[in-house]
Amino acid sequence: MRKSNCLWLLLVAVLLLPAQEMAAKKKKEKEVTDRELWAGVLYRMAAPVLSNMSEGKLQENMQVELSPTWDGRDKRVTYMECFGRLMAGLAPWLSLPDDDTAEGKQRRQLREWALKSYAQAVDPESRDYLLWRKEGQPLVDAAYVAESFLRGYDALWVPLDSLTKRRYIEEFTRLRRVDPPYTNWLLFSSTVECFLRKAGAKSDTYRIVSALRKVEEWYVGDSFYSDGPGFAFDYYNSFVLHPMYVECLEVFTNSGKNIIWNAPDCNFQRAQKRMQRFGMILERFISPEGAFPVFGRSITYRTGTLQPLALLAWRGWLPKELSNGQVRAAMTAVINRMFGDNRNFNGKGFLTLGFNGSQPHISDWYTNNGSLYMASLAFLPLGLPANHPFWTDAPQAWTSKKAWGGEEFPKDHAYYE
Repeated sequence: MRKSNCLWLLLVAVLLLPAQEMAAKKKKEKEVTDRELWAGVLYRMAAPVLSNMSEGKLQENMQVELSPTWDGRDKRVTYMECFGRLMAGLAPWLSLPDDDTAEGKQRRQLREWALKSYAQAVDPESRDYLLWRKEGQPLVDAAYVAESFLRGYDALWVPLDSLTKRRYIEEFTRLRRVDPPYTNWLLFSSTVECFLRKAGAKSDTYRIVSALRKVEEWYVGDSFYSDGPGFAFDYYNSFVLHPMYVECLEVFTNSGKNIIWNAPDCNFQRAQKRMQRFGMILERFISPEGAFPVFGRSITYRTGTLQPLALLAWRGWLPKELSNGQVRAAMTAVINRMFGDNRNFNGKGFLTLGFNGSQPHISDWYTNNGSLYMASLAFLPLGLPANHPFWTDAPQAWTSKKAWGGEEFPKDHAYYE
């Protein structure tokens, strides 16, 4: 190569260097934090639901998808499932105080929509009055609405007007018409009644205690409960059993300060320890690539499988074996893997039937795309402020990433009581 050409190339390189540095700087500035990723996904999940429902237009505008094996029940259960499940996951985030950050503005907007949506849900004159009084399914999703009030009591229940509160208490009380099957459904009755108890309304103690007693009897060991008399290997310990059992015990026993005289084995602290062990198992399920095992029914609930781990982090209950940095890193990997490729929302912005994308044939006979808002339950740690160690601690490799990377990692043992 001629000397003149070499000098020319050197000159071009020198001239391009500032531009390259600027591009690298801009790229670094554009990199989203873990919290920004989580908040962005949850906002995208919630906004189409609440923006429509706040105006009484959810049932008009939601793009509904039903399982190909749909059992023929009233498809309007979709809207109650969508709203109740979404709010159970969203409540902690909306409970944070307002601020002027980009996230804070989104959160404030969602809260305003949510409070209006709660009113629409129980107003018989609203086009978005939910299907409270038909089918048995409303008991399930009333429980998630009640759970959202338990998780965001001051921010979401207290501000409601007195008429709306009376309407909720009436609708919750009327659901005693539903005789729950001998499964996790017992906890749906218990959760509704525990909320009524917390709100100072008349509650049914028998429905609470009998459910707690039965779930305790279904404990099979090493943090797993059976969903009814027969054990099935699925994620219902994540979707329902651990969170609702612990939260009902928390309300009914005043965080373990009281003993249930006719059900002394239903112990809040012990149930909490079991959930901590289950959280350790869930953390080990997360692969180095941010995937988790796909098994059992209702797998379309996506990230809802991580609810116990999310609840432990949000409440400050993570066991000593799980650091904030490793749990956040592991869960971020899953959320990014699940929602980073833009395949889980349909044309109108609602979740689509499937596990990761549109996969309608894996949905169960009771599944609609409203059911899938169980995915929001993984986002409970957004209820922790941005300066909490869960968000500020350095990311750490989680167990499977260490194991498959050839690093030292802690050995595992069963939990015995």
